[in-house]
Amino acid sequence: MSNGDIFVGEIIGTAILILFGAGVCAAVTLRYSKARASGWVVIAFGWGFGVLAGAYTAAPLSGGHLNPAVTIGIAVDTGKWDKVWVYLLGQLIGAMLGAVLAYLVYLAQFQANVHKEGSSEEPTPTLGIFSTIPEIRNPVANLITEIIATMSLVLPILAFGLTKGLGESGTTVLIVSLLVVGIGLSLGGPTGYAINPTRDLGPRIVHTFLPIPNKGTSDWGYAWVPVVGPLIGGALAGLIYNAAF
Repeated sequence: MSNGDIFVGEIIGTAILILFGAGVCAAVTLRYSKARASGWVVIAFGWGFGVLAGAYTAAPLSGGHLNPAVTIGIAVDTGKWDKVWVYLLGQLIGAMLGAVLAYLVYLAQFQANVHKEGSSEEPTPTLGIFSTIPEIRNPVANLITEIIATMSLVLPILAFGLTKGLGESGTTVLIVSLLVVGIGLSLGGPTGYAINPTRDLGPRIVHTFLPIPNKGTSDWGYAWVPVVGPLIGGALAGLIYNAAF
């Protein structure tokens, strides 16, 4: 794969991932959305379908990593680092693009995020649409959660490569998508399961600059956790896979 193909593939695939992911969070969160308050299960499946659409689209160009933790895990296992920077740059740009697209889809709902005269309902905080927020703010515990959750993503992804039938049938991405749904349902409660540094960082950057009424804080004090945790988790998964398989 050429650097150009990897770069374009990761931009497109990650943009689709974040469009679906931020989109389902907006659908569940924002007032005047038909899917408002439909719950965590909907969010988990929305993100899973985002992986499905994004990875299948990007796969012919880049292999469809869409996640620096996956890229780092593969590099740790194989020792091939020369194209890592291309993957990571494409993923970050794609994540920012996807966040902007999700904002545009829900533009009217974001613009309506104001206090209505005579209403007791306050404007909706919007950071959770774009990035993760821990349910209990404990950096050490939050970091451990992200490390373990990311290992639970990357190690199976690496192991799936040993199952010949998955590759031949083209269903590897489908299985990974279901894995992401499972992680969301089982491990997502404490932190919102970033498990992907650019999935959190790119949209957080976009949230900082978007003209959203009453958008609230972008919480940069916490932003290092969903970046560092998944990177550590991805690297550990690569080391474990290399040693055990």
